[in-house]
Amino acid sequence: MTTPTTAELDRGSKKPTIVEADGFRGRLISADHADYDMARAVWNGAIDRRPRLIARCIGTADVVAAVRFARDHDLAIAIRGGGHNVAGTAVCDDGIVIDLSAMRPCGSIPPTAGPGCRVVRCGATSTTRRRRTVWPPPAES
Repeated sequence: MTTPTTAELDRGSKKPTIVEADGFRGRLISADHADYDMARAVWNGAIDRRPRLIARCIGTADVVAAVRFARDHDLAIAIRGGGHNVAGTAVCDDGIVIDLSAMRPCGSIPPTAGPGCRVVRCGATSTTRRRRTVWPPPAES
């Protein structure tokens, strides 16, 4: 079982409130955090939105915990993959950004389509790709 992760969350008062997200193992970044400006920045420099909280997820359980937290606290949600959308939809004002950019595990799934075929999944923001691999490789002549 994971312990709650906490961050300070300013709700417009002079005193910050401690935020606790049960089951969250990643980083919670609030406006008073040193990395806040860098974490909220997106590719399009014209976008200057200020989310209340940025949840840097490291696994699917973190995504579930962040969505649950947003629902429980009635926060708007923005999903950040690579942050390259020109419209800036990866960040929102006064809501929560669920940042998937740190989710980069890579692994091979057992063959399902015959010998030499593997499915490889890399990161939360990439697509599943199938590649036929011949093993052992053919001898060069």
